[in-house]
Amino acid sequence: MTKEANDLKSKGFIGFKTMGELMGNPSFISQTKGVYVVLYEGDNPPKFLHEGTGGFFKGKNPNVSISELEDNWIEGTSIVYIGKAGGTGSSATLQSRLKQYLKFGQGANVGHWGGRYIWQIADAKNLVVCWKPLADAEPIELEYQMIEEFKVAHYGLRPFANLKD
Repeated sequence: MTKEANDLKSKGFIGFKTMGELMGNPSFISQTKGVYVVLYEGDNPPKFLHEGTGGFFKGKNPNVSISELEDNWIEGTSIVYIGKAGGTGSSATLQSRLKQYLKFGQGANVGHWGGRYIWQIADAKNLVVCWKPLADAEPIELEYQMIEEFKVAHYGLRPFANLKD
């Protein structure tokens, strides 16, 4: 487990399952609102695919050039995406949101455009997902805080697949 994974665990994150495991059995995922993090635990930068497995939501091609992926890759961290589920005005749960994300990664025309760079990583099924269920806090607030903390630690850069704050 990487340093970031251990830090997340100490902050109440649970799960730590691969994308492949969750594709096979999403029942592991909490059915409450919360925040989730996708981790790349390889020793070397990943290999990128010209065409990933992400679906064409509303007819839009989710793929970008390999050079764009390489430009967005951040050395020295295993955190590649921070996402949220639920909160004020949303009935989404971690399970429903992550199931949507996983279906998008399997080519379905599903509305999970954020984090799409993940699906151009050659071994995306080996990425690790952890999540933090939230009873009282707003997921959007924790997600924002985590992205801001990441940016401070990584010279103003968002995680690899977070395309906006």
